[in-house]
Amino acid sequence: MAAPICIDGGVMPRLSKNKDEPMSRVCELSGKGPMSGNNVSHAKNRTRRRFLPNLNDVTLQSEILGRGIKLRISAAALRTVDHRGGLDAFMAKAKDTELSDNALKVKKEIKKAQAAQA
Repeated sequence: MAAPICIDGGVMPRLSKNKDEPMSRVCELSGKGPMSGNNVSHAKNRTRRRFLPNLNDVTLQSEILGRGIKLRISAAALRTVDHRGGLDAFMAKAKDTELSDNALKVKKEIKKAQAAQA
């Protein structure tokens, strides 16, 4: 099966499970993405390579919302969420520029639920 062709003649990117957004290798909470560098052989020959973040599909529980939220986050971000005391505490301190659109929606829901409880 051939890859679908875009209008401009290029190949369309692979789509994620929900088919409306391209699958990216970026952490939804920390914004950590691929880096580039070199493979260096014993003879010091250098060839370009990519360093990809260690991304995992996880379901984090929100105590305020009372439900689980599915996110694609790096292992380092998962440790940070655990260190800060859970998803709700992490979202309270998180910068909006680092969060994905999905994570921003969750942060907004958490703030709204906190205001309703107070």
